[in-house]
Amino acid sequence: MIRLVVGLGNPGREYERTRHNVGWMVLDRLSERLGIPISKEKFRGIYGELSVNGRKVFLLKPLTYMNRSGESIAEFVRFYKIKPEEVMVVYDDLDLPLGKLRLRLKGSSGGHRGVESVEKSLGTREFPRLRIGIGRPERKEDVVNYVLSPFGKSELPVIGEAVEKGAECLEEIIRSGEISQKLLSKCN
Repeated sequence: MIRLVVGLGNPGREYERTRHNVGWMVLDRLSERLGIPISKEKFRGIYGELSVNGRKVFLLKPLTYMNRSGESIAEFVRFYKIKPEEVMVVYDDLDLPLGKLRLRLKGSSGGHRGVESVEKSLGTREFPRLRIGIGRPERKEDVVNYVLSPFGKSELPVIGEAVEKGAECLEEIIRSGEISQKLLSKCN
């Protein structure tokens, strides 16, 4: 059962529409779909909560910056006594083609520093994740500059569809209370 959905990203207007903030974009769209504002500030993040079939589900955007996301998540899960397998983490992935989604029940960080922080803070890799492909830079551009750059005009429709599909998948997971085999197939 998923009790916490976390979008990884960076706070600040300069990062709003960057590739590294696609996790926040999905969470924002999910909050719109569910009619739940993400506006409460605590645990070094902002969050919203809803009740689904008598259980509380939270949406969290850590404000600790990407590479320290796990610190906010750890505070949140300790307070609400949430198990790592009940935490869904949504984030950008350089190794997936632009707009491709990959839903997994567990995995490795793949070198993603935000996910490494989550793994370290939770003490495990055993948590579900939804990765959103942002592709790799075409030129030998510095990866940091690439992930912190906004999507190009031609990429916006593709990433817009991915954000919508990601939010739809997460809504289904929240409403059903589990990640079924059907959802694993649908959200990949």
